[in-house]
Amino acid sequence: MILGMTGFAEKNFASPTLRLKISIKTLNHRFFDWSYKGVPIGEAENRLRVLCQKRIRRGRVEVFLDLVSLSAESWNFTLNEGLLEKILASLDRVSRRTGRRLEISLDSLFRVPQLVEVGRKALGPKQTAFLERGFSRTLDDVLALRRREGLETARQLRVHLAAVRRFVSRAEEQFKRQPARLKAKLKKRLSDLNGGVPVSEGKLAEEASFQAQRYDLAEEIGRLKNHLDSFEEFLSPKVGEPVGRQLDFLAQELNREANTLASKSQDIRITRESLAIKNELESIRQHVQNIE
Repeated sequence: MILGMTGFAEKNFASPTLRLKISIKTLNHRFFDWSYKGVPIGEAENRLRVLCQKRIRRGRVEVFLDLVSLSAESWNFTLNEGLLEKILASLDRVSRRTGRRLEISLDSLFRVPQLVEVGRKALGPKQTAFLERGFSRTLDDVLALRRREGLETARQLRVHLAAVRRFVSRAEEQFKRQPARLKAKLKKRLSDLNGGVPVSEGKLAEEASFQAQRYDLAEEIGRLKNHLDSFEEFLSPKVGEPVGRQLDFLAQELNREANTLASKSQDIRITRESLAIKNELESIRQHVQNIE
């Protein structure tokens, strides 16, 4: 199945100990490129990355995770008691010396550097499993979009391929008529050079054969046909097999043959078909860039 490379999904999940918001966006990229933004989750991030790479082989994946731990057991709370005692003792001394009662609010205490440290504990096995399930469900939605995009891209590619085949067929038809046209053109040219004296058929045939070999396009046309056949085969690949790179390579090869066809051709009719082929190939290459 052909898969696109762009997609987006966002989901919310909740358990007795966790509340999650997971966003996944995928974009075009030549290779698998992982980007994680959100709360630090330690080794769990690598587990998500591995899980993702099993299902997405190529493209940039941007993941955002908002995670809220709901249970008291999920947090580490450390109070620097020595520092707190010094603060309170200092306040008491100043109060006795000035005769004024000094107080400090809890909010102010929490602002004292290094007095209180609050940190989230590493996710436990059950929490990690819950996170992975939520991530997989969000990824399901992304892949559904990539599949739909892939189907539409494959449909458009087949339309462009059919157009290329028509133009190649027309170029081939003109090429088959080329020897007769070359012969007639040479006959007139040689006759003019000889002052209107008829040219021998042997000499004419020899020169026409030389010109035909010089501008022979059979190999280019044959390779164009072969590349088109291969391209269409890749549009129906085995399930889960990425074909974007192969299609990109074939698009480049098709373009190279179309360029050669245009440069070697001495017939404006064939040149016209070559330019039409190149125009379709430009659209094909743009579509191919968005296939996994």
